[in-house]
Amino acid sequence: MILRHRPGHGIHSLRGKLTLANVALLALGIVMATAVSLMGMRYYLLDQVDSELLRMRDSLGSTQLTARQIDSLSALAFVRDGKVPEAQGPPSADSLFALVDSKGRPLTLRGLVPTANQRALADAVDDPRALTGDSDPLDVTVEGVPFRVVGVALPDGAVVLIAGSTDALHRGMAKALKLDLAFGVLLLGLLAVLTMLSVSRRLRPLEDMVETSSAIAEGDLARRVPSSHHPTQEVEQLRLALNSMLHQVESAYRTRERSTAQLRRFVADASHELRTPLAAIRGYLQLYDKGMLSEPGERKRAWDRMTGEADRMGRLVDELLTLARLDQRPELRFKNVDLSRLVRDAAEDLRAQQPGRPVTVSAEGALLVRGDESGLRQILGNLVTNVRTHTPAGTPVALDLERADGVVRLHVADEGPGLAEEDAVRIFDRFFRAGGGAGSGLGMAIVQGVTTAHGGDVTVRTAPGEGLTVTVTLPAQACAP
Repeated sequence: MILRHRPGHGIHSLRGKLTLANVALLALGIVMATAVSLMGMRYYLLDQVDSELLRMRDSLGSTQLTARQIDSLSALAFVRDGKVPEAQGPPSADSLFALVDSKGRPLTLRGLVPTANQRALADAVDDPRALTGDSDPLDVTVEGVPFRVVGVALPDGAVVLIAGSTDALHRGMAKALKLDLAFGVLLLGLLAVLTMLSVSRRLRPLEDMVETSSAIAEGDLARRVPSSHHPTQEVEQLRLALNSMLHQVESAYRTRERSTAQLRRFVADASHELRTPLAAIRGYLQLYDKGMLSEPGERKRAWDRMTGEADRMGRLVDELLTLARLDQRPELRFKNVDLSRLVRDAAEDLRAQQPGRPVTVSAEGALLVRGDESGLRQILGNLVTNVRTHTPAGTPVALDLERADGVVRLHVADEGPGLAEEDAVRIFDRFFRAGGGAGSGLGMAIVQGVTTAHGGDVTVRTAPGEGLTVTVTLPAQACAP
C-alpha cells in the first residue's frame, strides 16, 4: 500500500522558509528604521542643547567680565545652581554653572563654597582651557547624570563652565526604543501569521498535486489536479502541464492495456485458427496411417481436404505476416499509381469469379496517386473478397472512385444484409467474423493497416438490411496531380 505524503509544515518546509525570510527582512527593516530615527532624534535634541550652550558662551564671552566682576554681580541668572552649598545629591536642574581657575579647581563665588555638583563638574573636565577653544560641547557625567558642557575663558584666566543636562534626551530615546521594539515585535508576529496563512493558501495547489500524484500511484489514473480559486500564474502553468502529462500517462497506460488485451486475444485467435486446419490434417494422416483409407476415392477426398486445409493455413499465415509487417510500420515503395486501373482490375476479377453478380464501376480515365501499388491492390482485393464472401452471389456491388477537397476516396458498397451496430464497431478487429461467418477475420484489419500506412483513413457505413459501404480516404499529400 502506498502512503500519501502531505507537505510538511516545519521550519524546513517551503512555507516555513518563506515566513522566516519575510520576518527576517522586516526585522532588518525595523532595526534600520529604529536606528535612523533614534540617531535623527538624538541629533535634533542635542543640537538644541548645544545651540543654547553656545549662545550662553558667546553672550558671556562678549561681556569681557572677570571673575571678580562676576562675583560682584548678584543678579547673574545662571548662578542659581550654586546658591545652596549643602546640596550633595545629583543635579536636578537642566543647567549647571561652575567657576574654575586655569588648573580646573573650583573658585568661591559670592563667598559661597562650591557645591558637590560644581566640584563634580570641575573634576569631569580635564583641561578647562582647552575646552574654551572647542567648537562643540563636551559630553560629561556629573553624579551619574549626563551633561553637555562648554567653557568661557575670562580675561583674568578663570574659566566659567556652563553645562546643560541631556538626561531627558536619553530617557526619551530609551522610551522611544522600547516603544519601537514593542511595536516591531508585534508587527513581526502579525507578519508571520499573515505570511503563514497567505503561503498556505498559495501552496494549496501544490498540496493538491502531491495528493493527485499519490492517488495516481495507487491506481486512480483518472485523477487530475483541481484548479484553485485564485491561482498564481506559475502554479497554474504547473497545474496545466501536470494535468497534460497525467493525461498522456493515462492514455499511454490505457493504450498499453488495450494492446496487451488485443495481443492476448490475437494469440488465442491465431492459435485457434491454426489449430483447426492442423487438427484436420492430423486426423486424415492418422486415418491413412491406420489403413482406414483403402478406397482410391477416399484417399483422393482426404488428399483434397488436406490440401485445402494446408492452403487455408498458408493464407492465414500470409495474412498474419502482413499484419505483423504493418505493425512494424514498414517503408512502402511509393510511386505514381493509377488507382482507376486498379479499381477496374478488381471489378473484372469479381466478375470473373461471380459472373452473376451485378458490378457497377465509376472509375473512368486515369487517377494518379502516390502510393504502394501492391498495398493498394491488397486493399481492393480484400474489400472485393469481403463482398464475395459475406453477401449472396446476386447482390449488387458498386466501386466508386472520386477526387474531392484534395483527397481521393474509394467507395465499395454492396446491398447485402449489412451489419448490426455492435458488429460494425468491431469490423476492423483481428479475427472478427460477424455471426461466425467464413473467412479468417483478418481482411478488414489488413485494409485498415495498409490505409494507415499510406497516411489515410477507412470508415464504414452500415445498418441491418441496408448493406455495407466501405470508404478508403487517401490524404492530399499522398495524391499526385
